[in-house]
Amino acid sequence: MDTVLELTKENIQEIVNASMEHLVVLAFWAEQSPDSVSFGQVLMQVAQQQAGRFILARVNCESEGEIANYFQIHNLPTTLILHKGKPVDGFVGVKEAAEILPLLEKHLPAQWQLRLNEAKTLLANQDWQTALPLLKQAFEENQSAEVALTYCDAQLMAGGLSEAENLLNSIGLADQDGYYQSLKAKLALALEAADTPEIRLLQNEYEQHPDDSQALIKLAKALHQANRHEEALELIFAPLQKDVAAGEGEIKQVFLEILTALGQGHGLANQYRRKLYTLLY
Repeated sequence: MDTVLELTKENIQEIVNASMEHLVVLAFWAEQSPDSVSFGQVLMQVAQQQAGRFILARVNCESEGEIANYFQIHNLPTTLILHKGKPVDGFVGVKEAAEILPLLEKHLPAQWQLRLNEAKTLLANQDWQTALPLLKQAFEENQSAEVALTYCDAQLMAGGLSEAENLLNSIGLADQDGYYQSLKAKLALALEAADTPEIRLLQNEYEQHPDDSQALIKLAKALHQANRHEEALELIFAPLQKDVAAGEGEIKQVFLEILTALGQGHGLANQYRRKLYTLLY
């Protein structure tokens, strides 16, 4: 739904339904009231600046008199705040933009909540790539169990097993609900699947020959393919810290291949990109 629209008899039910999940600001105006016209522009600027935190529904009282009468509008401009189908706040007259936002903030969801809600919708469609950066931001702003568990879910979809495990370990006993138990079970299965005989064999080979760059590369690739990305990157980055050209440059090449495979939006990949840039520059 658009963040700025004209409210009419045809779409009023749609707007009321939208107010069940989003804050709706009703702006009553008319051409015969110049103040309401100019104030409408101020409200539109605020709505655009807030990037979808609320829906601005403009009501032309000349063409939509029934709606104005329903809300008992007697003066213009009048601004009402609609939440869950009912007016919860409002004011009559003109206000500066700086005065409007504090009044709205009492009812607006926080930015982290908006990011979390958007991420949940994306995860429902298996779009963890787009959801991950949103959840990372949300978690930085609010480390509640709700955010942590959703972030953990996205990490499991992305194969970030270490990150998912760390997030689950941060959940307090009181918040270990059914969702937590489900994610814990998914993590256990993923870890079991990732601990393959091939990886154990490669780990043993590398432990016996820690200076063999090919043994290191084979183990790092196997860990990455098993979605044990943090272990793979930690392993292969260690020799680069001593010599960026280690293994005749092949170690760095494989390191970059793993980062590319993880993608630009992957938090762990971005973390190790910064580490490499620090070494190079």
